[in-house]
Parts: sequence; structure tokens; C-alpha cells
Amino acid sequence: MLAVASFAVAQPAPAGAIDPPTVAVPRYSDPKARLERPDLPAGRIVKWATGDDYPPFHYIDADGQPAGFAVDLARAICSELKIACTLQAWRWDALLDTIDKRQADVILAMAKPTPEIRARFAMSERVHQTPARFVARNEAAPKDVTPEALGGKTIAVVAGSAHEAFLKAYFPQSRLKPFDKADAARAAVKDGQADLAFGDAVSLAFWLNGTASGGCCSFAGGPYIDARYFGEGVGALLRPGDEKLRQAIDYALQRLDESGAFAEIYLKHFPVGIW
Repeated sequence: MLAVASFAVAQPAPAGAIDPPTVAVPRYSDPKARLERPDLPAGRIVKWATGDDYPPFHYIDADGQPAGFAVDLARAICSELKIACTLQAWRWDALLDTIDKRQADVILAMAKPTPEIRARFAMSERVHQTPARFVARNEAAPKDVTPEALGGKTIAVVAGSAHEAFLKAYFPQSRLKPFDKADAARAAVKDGQADLAFGDAVSLAFWLNGTASGGCCSFAGGPYIDARYFGEGVGALLRPGDEKLRQAIDYALQRLDESGAFAEIYLKHFPVGIW
């Protein structure tokens, strides 16, 4: 399993006198690469499209406006490039057609780059990748999280998921306890029906820090990234041939990485960390 992102350690804004926890912020751009800023046509207004119902990535807020990680990142890219932009949220069933219909120039949403999407769109550098993680009860967290150490342990997981397939391939000595839904798998480890749960780190992080977990559990071991099971991460989707705009977005993403602006946006929407 190869790590495909570097990390910077950052701190959320302090609350009271308690020291804030450190959070690993992924860096997807190559710090050694020196990208040149392409010249975009003067006066061009870049139209961005995002989704409307997948918080914290993209959603409609209480005022009826697009919000979320993707929205803030799109605005930061436009600010870095000093270009005029518009942004509109779309239903998922209409979102991917916006570029073909000239309703958008860029789609920034959590659309996984399937072979069909790669054939249809150009894609920028990654802006997000969700690792897989284990969680365990605080009083029973294993010291080591290896296939050998988890041999004989019961692991709750969603049936038929990529996470279950990963466990079958790499943790064959563990006893898998499949559930139809992720919340049932998480409840199983909380209630002691399973020793651990394994799944999407974003969902697990928000569960750990929400009321449903009751403070029962915490992450165990490190993150897992394997493109064969969990995908390559997502980037901005563009019209094939719109190469200068793609290069400009990659340039802006690198600059946001270097300045710390990406980390600020990341911590705003993922204050508990998923890595």
C-alpha cells in the first residue's frame, strides 16, 4: 500500500485555554515542481459547478447558498488566479452534463474518476482523497494494527463494499461481520458486537466526534490508501482541450498549498482530521 499524499501538521483555531489538537493536512501538489502560471484569455468568466447535497464537501446552506469544502476551494482558486468566476450548485443527476451543455467550465465535486469520467473529462491535480481507517473502543484499542495483530478479531464492515474486499485481501485472518449500512457497522463496535469497524475515514471521523458515538471510540492505526479499492482521489473536471484552464487550476492549487490557504480551508471543513 503506497502513500500518495504528503502531509503538513496544522492546528485548528484554539478554543479557550485548551491546546488544540494537531491535524494532518494532506498535500497533493509536488513541492519540487515549479509550475508556470498560464495566461488565460482576458475577460473570460470561468463558470464553476458543484453538487448540492454532500456535506461537508458541497451542499446548500441555511441561506440557500452553495457552501462546503469544494465551494471555498473554488473561490480560493479564482482569487489566486485573479479571474472572474461564477459558481452554481446542481443536483447530482444533472451535474456531469453541465460542461457538455456549456453551463459550466469546471466541475468541482466529489465525482470519483471512473474510466467513464476520465474518458469524458480532463482532470486537475487532486483536491481530496478519502482514506480508509479502523476504529475501536477506547478501552480495547489494539496496540498494533497489522494483519497478524488483528488475526481472530471481529471487524464490522459494510457488506459488498470496497472496504470489505480490502479486508478479505489483506486481513484474511480476521473475522468479518458485514452489515447492510455503515451506521450499523459503527454501532456494532460501540456496542461490543465487534472489536473494530473499518470504513470511510470521513464518515468515521464525523461519527467519532458526534453524539452518536457517545465518545466510545477512536481511530486505531493509520490511514489506508489503495487506488484499486478506494480510488485515486478527486480533482476538478474540465472540458477536454481546455488545457490552459487546467494548468491554471493546478498552478493555483500549488500556490494555495505553499501559502497555507489550502490547509486553512481543509481545517475549516475537516477540523477533526481523517488522516
